[in-house]
Amino acid sequence: MNDGRTLLRGVTAPVVTPMAAPGRPDHLAAPDLLPRLAAAGVRGLLLLGSNGEGSLLPAASIGAYATAAARAWRSLVADGPVLVNVSAQGTLDARAKAEAALTAEPDAFLLSPPGYFRHRDDEIVAHFAALAEYGVPVVAYNAPRYANPLTPTLVARVLRLGHVIGIKDSSGDAELFASIVAIAREVGGVGVTQGAESRLAAGLRAGADGIAPGLANFAPGPMAGLVTAYETGNDAALDHLQTVADGLAALHAIRPGVPSVKELLRQRGLCTEHVAPPLLPCDATERAAIQVFAADQAEHLIEAGSGRVPPGHGPEY
Repeated sequence: MNDGRTLLRGVTAPVVTPMAAPGRPDHLAAPDLLPRLAAAGVRGLLLLGSNGEGSLLPAASIGAYATAAARAWRSLVADGPVLVNVSAQGTLDARAKAEAALTAEPDAFLLSPPGYFRHRDDEIVAHFAALAEYGVPVVAYNAPRYANPLTPTLVARVLRLGHVIGIKDSSGDAELFASIVAIAREVGGVGVTQGAESRLAAGLRAGADGIAPGLANFAPGPMAGLVTAYETGNDAALDHLQTVADGLAALHAIRPGVPSVKELLRQRGLCTEHVAPPLLPCDATERAAIQVFAADQAEHLIEAGSGRVPPGHGPEY
C-alpha cells in the first residue's frame, strides 16, 4: 500500500495498548476491542501511538504484541492498513523500535521528530531519512506537544524523502494544516490525516484524506460518521458530529490521557485498566466520574464487550 492517500483514507484508530500487567502489552487483554472498532467502520489501526503509550514501552516489549495485533486486525478488515509508531527521543531508539516492529509487517511506520533537545532542521531530516533502509514507508507525525515541531519548511523537506508517504498532524494549527495539505498535494501521492480532535471536521474540509482521533477508541461510530458526512456532502451532519466529538473529549477533563480511556473501556468490558509506568490507573473518584460521563454519552459510545477481559493476566508471548 505505497500510496499515502489510500493508506490514510477514512478513520485510523490510534488504539490503546491492552496490557496483561502494568507495562506488559498483550493483545488478548482486550479480545473484543478490535472487532468492535472494525464493526463501527474504523479502517486503519495505529499501534503504539500516543494513545498506545508507545513512548513508555521499550523496543523489546513491542514486537510480539504488534505482530499479534496486526494479524488480528487484518483478519477483521481485509484492506485495513496497520501503522506502528516507532517515535523516540533519538534516532537509535527509533531504529530499535522499527527493527522490533518489522515482524508485524506494518504498512507504514509512524515517526515523529526527535524529542527532548531542540534540533536543527538538518538533524530532523536526517532522523526521518534514517528509517529508509527498512523498506517500510514512513508517515511523519507532527505532535509538537511531545517532540520538535514540523514547520512548513521542514514538512516540505521531509515529504520529499522518497520513503515518506504521509503525515499525521496533531498540532491543531489551522494555518499549518492548510500548508501541510498544499505541500502534500504538490509532492503528490502523500496522504494527510488530522489528529487534532477539535478540528476533525475542519481538517476534512481543508483536504485531509482521513482522521486519526484518540476518540475512536471509545466512540468509533461518530468518528466514522464524520468521514461519511464529509464524503456525502452532509454539512449539517458533519457539524453535528464535530459537536459530538467535542463533548466526548470532555472525558479528559476528568483525567487527561490514556488512563481515562482505558478505564472507560474497562467499564464496558473491553480492556484491562493496566497502563505503562509511571502512569497509574484511575482512582476511585475518577472511576466514578467516568461512570457518570459514560451514562451521559451512552448513545455515542462503543458497544460493550462480552466481559471476557482477563482479570490482570494474559499469555506470555
